[in-house]
Amino acid sequence: MIIAQNIEKTFGELRVLRGMDLSVRKGCVFGLAGRSGAGKSTLLRCINGLESYDSGSLLVDGVEVSSLRERELREFRRNIGMVFQNFSLLERLTVFENVALPLRCWKHKAGHIDRKVRELLELVGLSGKLGQKPRELSGGQKQRVAIARALSLAPRILLCDEATSALDPKTAQDILALLRSINGQMGITIVMVSHQMSVLESSCEEMSILENGRLACSGPVREIFAQQPAALRNLLGERPAPAAEAAPTVTIRLPAEPELAAQMARDLGIEVTIVGSRSGGSLTLLRFPEPDFAAVAAYINGRNLAWRPALPDEPGLPDDVVRH
Repeated sequence: MIIAQNIEKTFGELRVLRGMDLSVRKGCVFGLAGRSGAGKSTLLRCINGLESYDSGSLLVDGVEVSSLRERELREFRRNIGMVFQNFSLLERLTVFENVALPLRCWKHKAGHIDRKVRELLELVGLSGKLGQKPRELSGGQKQRVAIARALSLAPRILLCDEATSALDPKTAQDILALLRSINGQMGITIVMVSHQMSVLESSCEEMSILENGRLACSGPVREIFAQQPAALRNLLGERPAPAAEAAPTVTIRLPAEPELAAQMARDLGIEVTIVGSRSGGSLTLLRFPEPDFAAVAAYINGRNLAWRPALPDEPGLPDDVVRH
C-alpha cells in the first residue's frame, strides 16, 4: 500500500529524511516510532502529499506521489484521512458540521451528506451529539469527531499523528479500540505515529523505528518487543546490562489479552514485556521484574484470569529470559 525507497528531504541545510525506506502492506495497522526530530511527521506529510520530497520513490496505493500535479494531488488526498493530536476541529461549527465539512467542500448532495455524517457519528459512538459544539465535548469525544471527519470521504488510508497523546490513558485506550474496530470493519490501512510504546505494542501489527531520518528497525510488533533490538533500546533510553548484573525477571503464561501488558505497565508503573505467544495467539507470555511479582499476581487475579509461571522449557521463551 505504501512503499518508500531512499527518500531524501531537506529544509534549507537541515537534512530531515536521509535515504528513508518504508513498506506498509494494505489493511495493516502500522506504527511509526522515533525520537523528536527523527522524521516521523515529515514522512507522514510526504505520504499524504502535503510535503514534497527531494529524491527517491514514494508509491502510495500504486501512485508515485512526486509525479502528481496540483489537481491530481487534490484528488489523491481524498483517499487519505488524517487525525491530529490537537483534534483540529472548528469551534464555531457543530459536531455535525465539522464531520460534514469535507463532503461540502467536495460538493456532495445534501441527502448524501446527512446520511453519511449520521452513519459516521453512529460508528464512533456520538450519534447523540450532532448539534453540540467542540467546547461542550470531552477530549475523547473531540477525537472521535476528528476520526469521523477523517473517514467522511471514505479514504483507503488513515494517518494518525500522535492521535492519543493528549488523552488520559483510559480514553486513549478507547480511541485505540475504535481505530482497531474501524480497521477490522473497513479494511482501511492505518499508519500511527506515536512516542508511546504502549500504544504501538497494544494496537499495531507491524512497526518501524526511525533514527536520524533513517529506518533503524522494522518488522512485526511482537517480534520487535520480544527481541529488543538496539533501535528499541535506544528509543526507550535503555542500555543492555551485562548478563551477570541483569535484574531477575519472571515470565508468566496467561490467556491472550492484547491490551493487558500496556495497561498493567501504566497502572502499576512497572516494565512489562510480551515475550511470546502460543496456540495461534490464544496464549501470551509476559515478562517483568521479579520484585513486582506480588503486585502483578494481584492485578491479574483481580481480572479473574487463569495464569501460571512459565516453565523452564516453556515453548516460545527467548533464550535470554531468566526463568522463574
